[in-house]
Amino acid sequence: MTRVGRPGSVVTGIGLVTSLGRKPGEVFEALASGLSGITAVPADHVAHGWLPAAGIAPHVDGREVLPPTETRCVDRFALLAMAAADDALADAGLLVGRDVDARRTAVVIGTGGGGLETYEQQATRRQERGRPGVSPYMLPGMLSNMATARIAIKHGIRGFSTAIVTACAAGAQAVAEGLRLIRAGDADVVVCGGTDASLHPTIVSAFTNARALAQGWDDPAQASRPFDTRRNGFVLGDGSAVLILESPEHAAARGAAGYAELIGWGSSTDAHHPTMPRPDGTGAADAMRTALANAGLEPSAIGYVNAHGTGTKLGDAAESAALNAVFGAHRPAVSSTKGATGHLLGAAGAVEAAVTALAVARGLLPPTLNLDEPDPACDLDHVRGAARPVRVRAALSNAFAFGGHNTSLVFGPTPTSTAK
Repeated sequence: MTRVGRPGSVVTGIGLVTSLGRKPGEVFEALASGLSGITAVPADHVAHGWLPAAGIAPHVDGREVLPPTETRCVDRFALLAMAAADDALADAGLLVGRDVDARRTAVVIGTGGGGLETYEQQATRRQERGRPGVSPYMLPGMLSNMATARIAIKHGIRGFSTAIVTACAAGAQAVAEGLRLIRAGDADVVVCGGTDASLHPTIVSAFTNARALAQGWDDPAQASRPFDTRRNGFVLGDGSAVLILESPEHAAARGAAGYAELIGWGSSTDAHHPTMPRPDGTGAADAMRTALANAGLEPSAIGYVNAHGTGTKLGDAAESAALNAVFGAHRPAVSSTKGATGHLLGAAGAVEAAVTALAVARGLLPPTLNLDEPDPACDLDHVRGAARPVRVRAALSNAFAFGGHNTSLVFGPTPTSTAK
């Protein structure tokens, strides 16, 4: 692929903890086959009775990722990220300190809410027992940087680290930050991605009262319907995704094959409303155009877009307007995998970045689930009904957020692209 952009970074490892599974191949095959990870909330889940449907990731026991003596007050959002990071590093065949200098390794993990479970539990204990009821471990349990910190501590990572907290764009922005660090020469390897665990009564109540969630579906698997005429809100999910980014030189030196190459990113701000996007999609369009310029590509090079596509009336229509403004008559294939996973908030952009990298590697575009009748306001080349086998020159992944944060990532194939 000929382009005039700056060097990219190679995605050499992927770790996922999602309602569709944990192994990258397993998750992608489920998406490509049109399977749904959205179910009714089981009776033993804290959100049972508060939420009609959700994309619930598997339980991660603290002892899976930490010594038993260190599991006290570690929030689920951090446990999910640690499990995804462990899997991603193993998938990349990379051991910090052996395969890469610890000081040349960075960690960037995004989250929308941080340790919401811990905060809710400790606030209840304070109400019941007063000040003595609050655990001294509350702060290291709930702070939004703790997923990043826990990963760095466990793997001995001593380079740059930070947490991104831009709501539903956080995971994608963390991946973009990984590319920036590698391009700047500040890291050879970046462990980056997103995590969120927001399936708790207070958060669920807020979204429900805001009329943001899908309602009225007898079959939970049909509730998430991006771009469909009958969509009436999004379905909440939780989970994590972590990508291992390496400089091309570092990956080549250790003979590491990559899924895809991250070759560009773009961000913008709507500066419009705390929760609603600009109806004409101009903020989202700005992010996509910036990503293309950053990658050194024309719009015609993009063959696939993994859309933000949450299933809200305004959001899907605004993103569709943005896509048509950017691509015009070119019309790349578009799908939203939230139809199968639900909306993972701060983890969504990282999960969808991983899916986009896998789509590039496999030459297969996953469909949008439940897209039975595309809304005329969302006039796009939708992938629906079945996966579409297409080898693309480049693919775009979008993530947009409350606060007007917009991030787009551009992926292309590598000479050694592998489906693993």
